[in-house]
Amino acid sequence: MSYQTIQTQVHDDFLIITINRPEVLNALNKDVLTELHEVFVKNQQESSVRGVIITGAGEKSFVAGADILEITTLDKETAYLFATAGTKLFEAIENYPKPVIAAVNGFALGGGCELAMACHFRFASEKAKFGQPEINLGIIPGYGGTQRLPMLIGKTKALELLLTGDHISAQEALNLGLINKIVPPDQLLNETIVFMKKILSKSSVAIANIIDSVNAHYDSSRSGYLSETHNFVLSCLSLDGQEGTKAFLEKRKPNFTGK
Repeated sequence: MSYQTIQTQVHDDFLIITINRPEVLNALNKDVLTELHEVFVKNQQESSVRGVIITGAGEKSFVAGADILEITTLDKETAYLFATAGTKLFEAIENYPKPVIAAVNGFALGGGCELAMACHFRFASEKAKFGQPEINLGIIPGYGGTQRLPMLIGKTKALELLLTGDHISAQEALNLGLINKIVPPDQLLNETIVFMKKILSKSSVAIANIIDSVNAHYDSSRSGYLSETHNFVLSCLSLDGQEGTKAFLEKRKPNFTGK
């Protein structure tokens, strides 16, 4: 299926999504959100796609934010719909049962930073910049930035970045725990692919159960410990769980099938 604002490429058993609006630094608008949602929904049950990498077209930007022109047209109703669409998409990414990695090749500002934070992992180019500069426009983040930033780097520093609108370098983002790794620009995608393959060498059943258990800790409607217990039982009863323990005892490499 072809899209207007994103490009998709199947690489082995995972998908690479490129947000393709380089003329506006890959800014998010309703079309990008709609197409990203379609891709994630389509591939959630697709067994041949076991993970997703998201990056931005060009060398300057991952996603430089939401489309400001679109924001200027919002009224009370459309502003609510605008925020809700992004929030629901990013929650779907955060809770996706397959690993999602952001390969941040440049600016990750506003909605771009929020998108990166919704992913399970963040690899960044040495040139990457992160920030939530919405306050400079007299508004606030609308796609979960006020929630995920404190969760990832702590309340004190998150409030500083949210209230000043300052950008931070990839190195500071790494020091704060916002990203997993810094990579030279020309090696970013390759390094992200290597990491994805390492994750996908594990059981997809266990991967999904770990993602769900970790996310349960941050969901006020759930108990993280009870979720872990439930998912532990599921993984032990899975064919992958039986295969993994059997392979360990037999001193051989397990053959996981995702069942």
